[in-house]
Amino acid sequence: MSKEEPTLEDKLKYEPEHAWEKCDEEEIEEIKRFCEGYKEYLSYAKTEREVVDKATVLLEEAGFSPLKGMDSLKPGDKVYFVNRNKSLVIAVIGKKDIQDGVNIVTSHIDSPRMDLKARPLYQDNDSLMAVFKTHYYGGIKKYQWVSTPLAIHGRVVKEDGTTVDIVIGEEDQDPVLVVSDLLPHLSKKAQSKRKMKDVIKGEELNVIVGGRPIDDDDVEEKLKMNVLKLLNDEYDITEEDFVSAEIEIVPAGAARDVGLDRSMLGGYGQDDRVCAYTSLIAALDLKESERTAIVVMFDKEEIGSVGNTGAASKFVEIFLSELLELANGDYTQRDLQKTLSNSRAISGDGSAGVNPSFKSVHEMRNAAKLGKGIVLTKFTGAGGKFSANDAHAEYVGWIRGLFNRNDIPWQPCELGKVDEGGGGTVARDIANLNIDVIDAGPAVLGMHAPFEITSKIDIYHTYRAYLSFLNSE
Repeated sequence: MSKEEPTLEDKLKYEPEHAWEKCDEEEIEEIKRFCEGYKEYLSYAKTEREVVDKATVLLEEAGFSPLKGMDSLKPGDKVYFVNRNKSLVIAVIGKKDIQDGVNIVTSHIDSPRMDLKARPLYQDNDSLMAVFKTHYYGGIKKYQWVSTPLAIHGRVVKEDGTTVDIVIGEEDQDPVLVVSDLLPHLSKKAQSKRKMKDVIKGEELNVIVGGRPIDDDDVEEKLKMNVLKLLNDEYDITEEDFVSAEIEIVPAGAARDVGLDRSMLGGYGQDDRVCAYTSLIAALDLKESERTAIVVMFDKEEIGSVGNTGAASKFVEIFLSELLELANGDYTQRDLQKTLSNSRAISGDGSAGVNPSFKSVHEMRNAAKLGKGIVLTKFTGAGGKFSANDAHAEYVGWIRGLFNRNDIPWQPCELGKVDEGGGGTVARDIANLNIDVIDAGPAVLGMHAPFEITSKIDIYHTYRAYLSFLNSE
């Protein structure tokens, strides 16, 4: 048998390869370049609004036009639609009739965090500090958010409708905020016997924002008033304005390279802005396509995809209806249903990568590992696949064939051991529209933590996978 001829084992056995081992120097440099752009994006876009704002700027620079105001659509047109400043749909119109189906890549752009309450600011006279009350958003380990530098990102809407955007804590000269933990010398009774989920309780996520009183003898709460005056001087807002504000407390600081070999990337919000960014760049790089290519960025996934900016809402159907009408002159409800039924989708979302310190939660033959390419997750859910999307075998076969033909490293996985826990994504809501869909995104370490880790090569090949899917016939 010649050396070139594959062995029986080569023909029959399957084992995902380590993607770095197949890279040449040119590809390594391309991966570095791509991830520098991602780091810049991740460092800036820490809220849903900021993701949409950043994406809109890039879309406009690339020649995309707002769908609103378009009179018609033809093959090659590039449009986008912003939903309430918190979700986004992008489309490149294909050569085929939209009713023949579209290719959709989704992601979600909300991430776990702390939100300010409607009346957040108070003065604690015992500690002599001004403090913000918060309500955490999404599934977090609350203890991870203490004793770490925090920043303010948000928007205040005043009663006359004017808006004020606030970002504090990201520049070197900015102050940062903090939730202070209890010192170990005094935590034996007050904290040490608590269960992990209650080491820090929700009402203890109090953010320290000030400790100097205002110089005014006529003011009663001098610490609180000093903070209010600082905010009013800088942003022209009052205490009542907090009621109509969406202010998020997020980790301060930029995304960073991770590892002495710089093979990984760390930062806040990679679940799921890693898929949002890679799908956005794929849409920007898509020259033309046979089928209409669509990229969707949803809000509210971390709290069940609810609301009119989440995946359970109707805004994607509304967007497709607009495309049908502008491309074909008119449409019926049956045309929309036909479009949905003929469409296919990737639900872009990160999967749980194997942590070297906690391998026991995984069944290793079906676990995602950093550096082995984009992860295909056939089903999600918990226990007996409850609340899951479970992609059909025919569709999984088509997807892996597409990736193999385009030389894209991929690996199959499930979230963890069968009865270990579980979770879901927007795939369930996409499947409910009668669209074939599978979860596919990079492996993530420390998901939902203030600092999450991904592999640079997985990020790059996730982009390549989305581009090949959007361009598929």
